[in-house]
Amino acid sequence: MSDTTIPVQVMPADLRADWRRLGLWSDKSLGRAMADAANDSPEAPLHFFGNDGEQVALLRDVHAQGQRLAGSLYALGLRPGDTIAMQLPNGLKNLAVFQAAAALGCTLLPIIHIYGPHELAHILADSGAKALIVPDRWKSIDFLDRLARLPELPKLEHRIVIGETVPHGMIAFGSLPRDELPAIAVDPDARALLLYTSGTTAAPKGVSHTSRSLMSELRAQLAGGQTSGFGLSPWPSGHIAGTLGILGHALQGRPMVLLEAWDPTLAAELVDRFKVRQMSGTPFHLSGLMEAAARDGRDITTFAQFIVGASTVPPALVAASEAVGIRCCRCYGSTEMPTISQCEPDDPLAKRLNTDGRPNAGVEVRIVDDAGADLPVGSEGEVAVRGAERFIEYTDTALNAASFLPGGWFLTGDIGRLDPEGFLAITDRKKDIIIRGGENISSREVEELLLTVPGIREAAAIGAPDARLGEKVCAVVTVDGTAAVCIETIDAAFRQIGTARQKTPELLIVVEEFPRTPSGKVQKAELRRNLAAAGVVTAKCE
Repeated sequence: MSDTTIPVQVMPADLRADWRRLGLWSDKSLGRAMADAANDSPEAPLHFFGNDGEQVALLRDVHAQGQRLAGSLYALGLRPGDTIAMQLPNGLKNLAVFQAAAALGCTLLPIIHIYGPHELAHILADSGAKALIVPDRWKSIDFLDRLARLPELPKLEHRIVIGETVPHGMIAFGSLPRDELPAIAVDPDARALLLYTSGTTAAPKGVSHTSRSLMSELRAQLAGGQTSGFGLSPWPSGHIAGTLGILGHALQGRPMVLLEAWDPTLAAELVDRFKVRQMSGTPFHLSGLMEAAARDGRDITTFAQFIVGASTVPPALVAASEAVGIRCCRCYGSTEMPTISQCEPDDPLAKRLNTDGRPNAGVEVRIVDDAGADLPVGSEGEVAVRGAERFIEYTDTALNAASFLPGGWFLTGDIGRLDPEGFLAITDRKKDIIIRGGENISSREVEELLLTVPGIREAAAIGAPDARLGEKVCAVVTVDGTAAVCIETIDAAFRQIGTARQKTPELLIVVEEFPRTPSGKVQKAELRRNLAAAGVVTAKCE
């Protein structure tokens, strides 16, 4: 095969020798590694806190439940390579599905619970999922209503419902058939996990990971000094950080505390009770945790480090955490490559305040210009990365050519610079996204939805700075006078569409015209500058 026919995302084969030397490369599938972990650390505890209070599960029991579920799904016809989707809140059944999919050699597709029927339909169609597992209800979400609003999906053969209400034609989780799981050989290079993330494209894009890429990420975390003792995960499993929290317990026997939903008061209590050593979160999580601890007199200083990222990290927050005895370590990563760089507790405070750390073990970082050429140290450019934990491809293969440089270098879409000591600082976004509470929201998707709202002629979606969430979704629109346009009419329209609530604009600015480039493109940087200078006045219905 000539170099010109090698897919652009393929990394050179000789890199694997380096990854093996660093202890990052595994020849096990997830299913095999989970079985070994359950044998080696059977008593590893996971404490789950939800609406029903505290539940405790030992790894050996979680694994056994997963094996039984795998037998049931095998009886339904699920086979290696099939995709099992689930839209479940965090919980013990969630853990069993992770184990079952790995044992079957299936691709697991955890879907974040905020996605409504609009996004869910795209994800299920794009992934070709053969089975979907949902609750009947959770909090204010009626999942059965979501299913009823889905279009025809010929590849989705099984709709499995957890709960008391199971519509005709669907399968009750408690009534799944029983069967023994035969021995299944699984290729560690086969796709094992599929997550959907928003970016510059209008629809969520599917990110494919293998057993090897996921296990490399977890091994790199240990190589980077993550400590023993309890970890606490505030993330939903549909987020890469939530998936990694669950896999840390399933593959490495890490003691874990898992929350059904984020509650800073409860989290502060649990950090104090379990003497939690490891936690990651956004600035939203860290600030809420510190406020709750100060109010309730909780000791949250047991962290070896608090890893903060997934959003712009204010230096003032890092300084405030230091003042109360928490070593805050900024990090940088993505669904495509979970941890690219990270500060360490012993790094100088100036580095932890102003950079996102050095590249993780086995990770290579380049700063490149628009032509893909390397820029000098200290120069700003697009961040290109590769490493053992990098994803293999997008489900939409058309995205791959524009997302990689030859040699398997992934173009992150973020702007950054490397200093002479090798610390990476992310300074801007090349890709047009809004980061709200750690979740990426495609500006283009919000804009396309806005253009379906009566009365809106043109639309631009930008992130408005917010002290708690990092950014809020701000809609800047021009109107045509055919209908009243205000924040309430937009909210109603987005509810009718069925999109995730987090994507619904919370702020609205109506303008006469947009600032544009000579070619006619809307100058979003100018919109952001105007927003910062003038503040926001949200148009409301009279």
